[in-house]
Amino acid sequence: MLDPVSERPRPPSAGRAVFLNDTTLRDGEQAPGVAFSRKEKLALAEALVAAGVPEIEAGTPAMGDEEIETLRSIASLKLPARIAAWCRMSENDLMAAVTAGLSAVNLSIPASDTQLAGKLGRDRAWALETVERVVGLARSLGLSVAVGCEDASRADPDFLCRLARAAQKAGAFRLRLADTLGVLDPFSTHALVRRVAVASDLELEFHAHDDLGLATANTLAAVMGGARHASVTVTGLGERAGNAPLEEVAIALRQTARLECGIDPGALRALALQVSAAAGRALPRAKAIVGEDVFTHESGIHVSGLLKDRSTYEALSPQVLGRDHLVVIGKHSGLAAIQMALADQGVQVDAERGRAVLERVRAFATRTKGVVPPAILREFYEDAFREAALRRRPARPVGA
Repeated sequence: MLDPVSERPRPPSAGRAVFLNDTTLRDGEQAPGVAFSRKEKLALAEALVAAGVPEIEAGTPAMGDEEIETLRSIASLKLPARIAAWCRMSENDLMAAVTAGLSAVNLSIPASDTQLAGKLGRDRAWALETVERVVGLARSLGLSVAVGCEDASRADPDFLCRLARAAQKAGAFRLRLADTLGVLDPFSTHALVRRVAVASDLELEFHAHDDLGLATANTLAAVMGGARHASVTVTGLGERAGNAPLEEVAIALRQTARLECGIDPGALRALALQVSAAAGRALPRAKAIVGEDVFTHESGIHVSGLLKDRSTYEALSPQVLGRDHLVVIGKHSGLAAIQMALADQGVQVDAERGRAVLERVRAFATRTKGVVPPAILREFYEDAFREAALRRRPARPVGA
């Protein structure tokens, strides 16, 4: 919501400032080749809520009986979160959601002329009438209704404002602006969200796609523009290049904007690993926030600085995420790291021998394209120790 005088986002209320709507079970499952079983969806729903997610977009009831039964099973868990179904803006999809026993729906309709005409052969007048009719029906059935504007990023902003007013009049509580094709940048995202926020009293949600690698940045820009709901998936799992990653949005909001969304940072890596396992997709080692290597250091300059003062190379404390820094030995290690790693094995090494070990480390790392295991590092030290001892041994007299 925007302040009507300043047209800036109003200060967040106490507690949760931004609400994350996780759509891993819906949009995440639309990633190529991903198919969650019912058991996996139930476990993931429980894990999402345990991590602090307040709303889950759990599936698409129009897919058929199997999906409806899965949604019904999730609803039966009675989790302390809003469980919603994604539906097209149609009576048939709406009634499928009712059959699934859910109390909330996201009703989606194309907002751009390109999609209205090209996909449905319809126009703006039809869209406005359909929103009023289907949202009104959903409200009469006792459902909480969010309206999704598909392809909002390519829609006429004035028409988006008209859709927002129609949705609000029919009883919707929220409007989703979807960057369906991932065409926005942070500046255009901020401008679009702010434009609609000024024209409507509806709560706004932003749904980003990562085709240009900007999903997280665009989501933060949307929040700065007035959105108080963000659509995310764990690890960014989703169609094409994926969606805005839950873990990135949650931590970036906290670090850069000092906004809380109620997510437990310590639960994020385990949650990411659980989703990756269910999706059959390995978690990239360098994945922001949750990757194995994001607090791992090899560079000699970085390690030396961290050993003296963590603030030199630490902006995000790994302890916040229940993790810690890890120093590995490799081609770019320096003397300080070699001495520390050997000290961890109970060995004190002087600078001369440390540099001899370092030469072996760099040759090994270049040859193997990997880091040096502790046991190999110890062998390098022992080799250097023996060589130094041989150099100190006096030469035997000739003829002795």
